[in-house]
Amino acid sequence: MNKVVSNADEAIRDIKSGMTLMLGGFGLCGLPENCIAALVKKGVKELTCISNNAGVDGFGIGLMLKQRQVKKMISSYVGENAEFERQLLSGELEVELIPQGTLATRCMAAGYGMPAIFTPAGIGTEVAQGKEIRNFHGKDYLMELAFDADFAIVKAWKGDTMGNLVYRHTARNFNPVMAMAGKITIAEVEELVEPGELDPDHIHTPGIYVHRIFQGSNYEKRIEQRTVRKK
Repeated sequence: MNKVVSNADEAIRDIKSGMTLMLGGFGLCGLPENCIAALVKKGVKELTCISNNAGVDGFGIGLMLKQRQVKKMISSYVGENAEFERQLLSGELEVELIPQGTLATRCMAAGYGMPAIFTPAGIGTEVAQGKEIRNFHGKDYLMELAFDADFAIVKAWKGDTMGNLVYRHTARNFNPVMAMAGKITIAEVEELVEPGELDPDHIHTPGIYVHRIFQGSNYEKRIEQRTVRKK
């Protein structure tokens, strides 16, 4: 089955205001830059965004925050975005902070068709308020629900027209678990090839999880914190 669409605009054509989106990436690595730019251009509002972090000012999800497109941010780390901080403190933005492992596992649970997980992370903290706690073998665990996202938007290094994906190095991060978890998964890739050109042993996301794929362009691949050795 050929899942190729021509560009990011076509890939996100039916994303509407008020929907819940998963966006792959970690820091500024492995972001679906083309789809984010298309969402900014489209101007959809009231979005709930699930992502490890909220980008930075002027890049990644930070572009959507600047346009006031995000109603709620569900993230693990948000410390590099001044506009995010301003909207949070002013009450303009709803924020749910989640331990990073819990975030990843709730994505995984959605992909596996599991309704919930139990985790010791968050027990005894504000994270546990109002949530069910069960005791297994003498230890308390917090019940966390699997995510329910309308779309998962991911970025891979290579992909084929059937949707099989290969990620490169650190860009693998949250992309594979999110690719499994959306009702509709959109993948943008740096290189799009024909079926059979990818080594089956190197495929990280099987095409069965991917509904739309396109070859992106003009990736900036910014470095969030550049650290070099002193001379």
